[in-house]
Amino acid sequence: MQGGLTRKVVTIAKSKKFRDHHGKVLLEGHRLIKDALEAGAVLQTLFFSTVGQLKELPEARLKGANLVKVKFEDIKTWSDLVTPQGLIGIFSKPNHAKMSYPAAQLTSSLSLLLICDNIRDPGNLGTILRAAAGAGCEKVLLTKGCVDPWEPKVLRAGMGAHFRLPIIANLDWESLPENLPAGIQVCVADNKDPGASERSGAGGAGSAPGNLKSPVKSQPKAAPEREDEEGEASACIPELATQCYYQDWTGRTPVALVIGGETHGLSLEALQLAAGTGGKRLVIPVVPGVDSLNSAMAAGIVLFEGKRQLLHRHKKEDERQKFPVVG
Repeated sequence: MQGGLTRKVVTIAKSKKFRDHHGKVLLEGHRLIKDALEAGAVLQTLFFSTVGQLKELPEARLKGANLVKVKFEDIKTWSDLVTPQGLIGIFSKPNHAKMSYPAAQLTSSLSLLLICDNIRDPGNLGTILRAAAGAGCEKVLLTKGCVDPWEPKVLRAGMGAHFRLPIIANLDWESLPENLPAGIQVCVADNKDPGASERSGAGGAGSAPGNLKSPVKSQPKAAPEREDEEGEASACIPELATQCYYQDWTGRTPVALVIGGETHGLSLEALQLAAGTGGKRLVIPVVPGVDSLNSAMAAGIVLFEGKRQLLHRHKKEDERQKFPVVG
């Protein structure tokens, strides 16, 4: 394969349009490629600079792939990394239903799901996915409007999380419930003071959507649209029971957490879904004057608190089974 053609293939593989149309993703670096191979991702072409790099990968998983030895200097020109490792692979876009996730991850999985609502920053999404894997989430759902999880920057920030738990992307709100277990409770993360009567819409993880001008009103479901003072249609925001994130919110499982994007915050659809499942608004208290937390930071805080609560509940249940109370 000529160098010019090779560069063209690598460049195209980094294009979202190409990924969507041809179902390919590009992975770079030994760790990410090894994680993908071990999880059952299908390798099509592997560019490597030394034969020794191949010996560090599962040999059986390389069979059938096109292995192309190139100069390290060429890989440096294609790479997005500060310190390229000389290893780039083009894979078929992984299908979460056909992946073999690590046994340790599966045995540590909790009845905890994550829903990403319009997360557009690649670094944030990758870090959120990494936190979800670390907390033991069952799976992650990405709504339309989120950045492509297979973008190189998301993959790098995810540090292999893509191959540790199912990630289902590009979901609209109508089809999203089909990917949730029955009886689930959906909660939303927020940064606002539970005593605040107005949502500023200034963005930040979990803040209420800025295009909704009405204050939070008590509604079991989303209220019908009404005319605002300027004569424009404005939907009321459904009220959710509000509490601090460290108070119990995992009493009814399974449970899902919604993290909103920093620019627009939570969508109305996310709040409606939470209201319809009896969910809660989980507030992360911040010092007055601090507008909001980074979405990835908020996700990490609330997810690991959810993990703590679930593990504590499991421990108490185990103790009750071992030492039943005799009446």
